[in-house]
Amino acid sequence: MTTPRGEQQLRQHTAGVDPLAALRGPGDPECDVFLTGTVFLDIIFTGLDSAPVRGTETWARGMGSSPGGVANMATALARLGLRTHLAAAFGDDHYGDYCRDALEQGEGIDLSRSRTVPGWHSPVTVSMAYEGERTMVSHGHEAPETAVGELPEYPPRARAAVASLVPGRREPWVAEAARRSTRIFADVGWDDTGRWDLAGLADLEHCEAFLPNAEEAMRYTRTTCPRAAARALAEKVPLAVVTLGAEGAYAVDSRTGETAEVPAIEVAALDPTGAGDVFVAGFVTGTLAGWPLADRLAFAGLTAALSVQEFGGSLSAPGWVEVAAWWEYVQECTDQDPAALRRYAFLEALLPAPIRPWPLRRAVPTIGFRRPV
Repeated sequence: MTTPRGEQQLRQHTAGVDPLAALRGPGDPECDVFLTGTVFLDIIFTGLDSAPVRGTETWARGMGSSPGGVANMATALARLGLRTHLAAAFGDDHYGDYCRDALEQGEGIDLSRSRTVPGWHSPVTVSMAYEGERTMVSHGHEAPETAVGELPEYPPRARAAVASLVPGRREPWVAEAARRSTRIFADVGWDDTGRWDLAGLADLEHCEAFLPNAEEAMRYTRTTCPRAAARALAEKVPLAVVTLGAEGAYAVDSRTGETAEVPAIEVAALDPTGAGDVFVAGFVTGTLAGWPLADRLAFAGLTAALSVQEFGGSLSAPGWVEVAAWWEYVQECTDQDPAALRRYAFLEALLPAPIRPWPLRRAVPTIGFRRPV
C-alpha cells in the first residue's frame, strides 16, 4: 500500500489532480495501472561536452542517481495521478533499499507485490548524457526464479497494465490480466536477435494498444515509412501508436478507422533517458480518462518533451505541477504560435493553479546524501 509519506510526496507532483476522478466509484479495480519488470539503479553523469574518449579520463560537471528500468514508467504514471502498483524484485543491498524507498516513500507507488531478494545485488546502469544523446553501460543478473516467479502470475485487478514485449517470450500474467478485463498497453525494445518477427511477440494478441518507436515499427512490419508501419500494425492490434521522434507521433485506431498525428514540441533536449516511458504513461493516462485520440497523442508528446529537458530517467518525469507551470509560461511567450498552443487548451479544465514559475527544477537525489532531519 502507499504510505502516508508517499502520499504526501506524490501531491508535490500531482497538486491533487486526479485525471480519473469523474470515473471512480465503489466497484473500482484495486489499482489504475499495474506493472512488473526490472528496477535498475541509474547513475547519470551530466555536463559532458562529448563522448568519453578511449584512453582518457573524462570529468562530468554533474551526477545524479535514481531508480531506473521499469521504475521510469511507474514514476511517470504516479506523477500523473494514477494509482500505480509495481511488482519487482529488489536487492538486499544499499542500492535496493534506496530504490525501494525512492519509489514507495518518494513517489507513492504501491510495492506490496514486490519482494526483497536476499543475497541478490541490484542491477545498475551508468548513463552518460551529452549532445542530447546518451550512452549507457549496465550490469546485473536475473533475480532467482524462486524469489520472483510468483509475482507476475497473479496481477491485481487494474484498469490498465503496461507490458514490455520480448520476442519469443510469453508472460502468463498478461493473458491473466486481459482475462480480468484489464486494458493492456505494450511497448517493445530493440530485437537483439535481428529477426524482427512480429509473430514472435506472442502477447500482442492480448494488447489494446502497441506503442513502438518508428525504427522498431518499420522493422517489424518490413516497411520504409513509419505511418505505413502504423497502418500495418493496426491490422494486428486495435490501436497502433508510432512515435516519430522530433516529428511527433502517429496513431491508427483499427476499431473506428480514426487516424491522428500530432507534431512534437520543440525543446532543448538535455537527456532523452526515459522519454519513451513518459510518452506511454501520458498516453495511458489520456486513454483511461477517455480523451479523444489526438488529445492523447498531444498530451503524451508534451509530457515526453518536458522530460527531456531534465537529466535522469524517473526523476525527469513531469507531474501536473510541471505541466501547469509550462502552460502558464508558454502563453506569455511572444515567440509561441497561438494556433499551436490551442492544441493543448483541452488541459485548462484539469490543470491546477501554478504553484511555482517555470522552469521548475526536479530534485536529483544521489546515494550518499543524508536526508535532512
